[in-house]
Amino acid sequence: MVFKNINTVFNYLKRIVCLILIILFVSVSAIYAQKGRSEAPSFGERLFFGGSFGLQLGTITNIELSPVIGLWVLPRLAVAVGPNYQFYKVGSVWTDIYGGRVYTEFVVIHDISSIIPIGSNTGIFLHCENELLSLQSSFWKDPPITSKRFYVNTILAGAGISQQIGRRSSLNMMVLWALNDSLYGIYSNPEFRITFTF
Repeated sequence: MVFKNINTVFNYLKRIVCLILIILFVSVSAIYAQKGRSEAPSFGERLFFGGSFGLQLGTITNIELSPVIGLWVLPRLAVAVGPNYQFYKVGSVWTDIYGGRVYTEFVVIHDISSIIPIGSNTGIFLHCENELLSLQSSFWKDPPITSKRFYVNTILAGAGISQQIGRRSSLNMMVLWALNDSLYGIYSNPEFRITFTF
């Protein structure tokens, strides 16, 4: 999905923020409803940080930095948001790609050892992400407008495994598919990612 002007981008971002607020409201209500039965974790205990760093060298060079801050709104449901920056180079021509993303993860299985006794703290989760990136018009073929930059929205979804490496930290490996084709080939389909959270 390509956005042609900044007003469309802001309207789209307003919808995303409203959706996140609704999820947070429902989740916090559920946590307080459970408080009588057991003590809910504090806000600080539910907050997490992380992200990923990508490096591809060769004919195409792609260096990516994507930090995130997130919140476990329910024991199995997390939402996170963060900026995204990529240095992208093909031959001797390069560009900067930047933007942001918001995602939600749902833990299907907290610990696979509870089902199959393999002795590891490995979990399985589903991941859905919405990313908005700003691309430089002069770098890409057939940009939709004549301004210096334009926006591309990509929705990615998939699944992954999470390996706990500390009390609050984990290494996550996931496979994601771009559900809408942006025509600019920013992502391979599927996209393999390794992220860290702590």
